[in-house]
Amino acid sequence: MKLHTYFRSSASYRVRIALQIKGLDYESVPVHLLRGDHRAPAYAQHVGDALVPALETEDGHWLTQSMAIIEYLDETHAEIPLLPRDALGRAHVRALAQMVACEIHPLNNLRVLKYLVRNLGVSDEAKSGWYVHWVRSGLEAFERQLDLLAAEREAAGLAPSLFCWGDTPTLADCCLVPQIFNGRRFNVSLDGLPRLAAIVDRCEALPAFQKAHPSACPDAE
Repeated sequence: MKLHTYFRSSASYRVRIALQIKGLDYESVPVHLLRGDHRAPAYAQHVGDALVPALETEDGHWLTQSMAIIEYLDETHAEIPLLPRDALGRAHVRALAQMVACEIHPLNNLRVLKYLVRNLGVSDEAKSGWYVHWVRSGLEAFERQLDLLAAEREAAGLAPSLFCWGDTPTLADCCLVPQIFNGRRFNVSLDGLPRLAAIVDRCEALPAFQKAHPSACPDAE
């Protein structure tokens, strides 16, 4: 497999974590977004939105969108699952993952921040304020959801979760950790988010997350 990735891309980071958790071998193919590599015909002809990541499968198919790629990996390499076996657990994990991938991340990805500055004339200070506002409010909602799920698990007689759901990392953790990495770059505070912060600490202590970290990528700057 080949993963077309940019070291600082949250979406690429999610897929790298999934690949590392599952212990899958892959070739990392850097796509430098700031240089415009994603718009080069050799890449864009395979990827409709010309974004990263993209996964070339072993049989030559190109897959796009990080969430779809991770679920494909989970279905084709099910030995170490990233989604619970039960339908209720899967729904909870997908909801947490989508709180990051569908609610927080789209407002703050690179092309949105560039548009704010280049097209709307927003200052760098205001751009950073935009980023911090939407990330922090999204993470506060994530923490509230973790509280609700903890109460639900307790009521059902289940043990408290060590990660977003259960005792092992899931799709939700794959999404959360990259968002926190990027949030730290903009000095987003995690104060008052104890469940979330503890989960991130546990994840970052695992070799799979460390190997997927942007600093470990061949294109890291």
